[in-house]
Amino acid sequence: MAAKAAGLIAAGAAAALLLYAAAGFAIGALPANAGWRPEKGGVTIYVETNGVHSGLLVPVNEAGVDWRRLARAGDLADPRYAGTHIWIGWGERAFFLETPRWSDVKPSNIVHAAFGSDRTLIHVDHELNPESGPDVRPIRLSPQRYRHLAAIIRASFALRADGSAVAIRGYGPADAFYEARGRYDAIRTCNEWVGATLRAAGVRVGRWTPFSQTVMWWF
Repeated sequence: MAAKAAGLIAAGAAAALLLYAAAGFAIGALPANAGWRPEKGGVTIYVETNGVHSGLLVPVNEAGVDWRRLARAGDLADPRYAGTHIWIGWGERAFFLETPRWSDVKPSNIVHAAFGSDRTLIHVDHELNPESGPDVRPIRLSPQRYRHLAAIIRASFALRADGSAVAIRGYGPADAFYEARGRYDAIRTCNEWVGATLRAAGVRVGRWTPFSQTVMWWF
């Protein structure tokens, strides 16, 4: 009986995962802001992925948005690594801090994150003069839309009363974590944060983007 019950549980879990994946790719293929097109003469940002986790790559200082006031060079282990652009991603706190490499990921990390956590972080990684490629896709925004996007991103930071961000040392010399707002779960994943941010700024992207692919294929 125990073996049969275990088999039923395993089959149910597999079916749920398949349904989740199918729903994610199906809804991710439905456009929000379908009429949006890249805007000429504006600010170039990027969506960048490592194959699993996507984020937004923005210029450090452009169109009146200066990220140096929030993501300070002094927050880095080595301030000399401050770049021309910063990659911004959002995710579950324990997953971020305990898995500097994908080889460090344990099933417990995945289960804990999937069932939800109110403890979230923003990861900021400094980069120098990024170039477009298969994993780095450009998006051209008007200055007004970029400022709107920046305001949406800023709202995900958990700030002190004086408006400063709460920094945590990163993995290496060029990155840092910051305390964030929002709940992470299987519906609102790191990739859905990227999609939701772009949707709120009026950019064409999937209606739900739980996977990196459902973000990247729009650009």
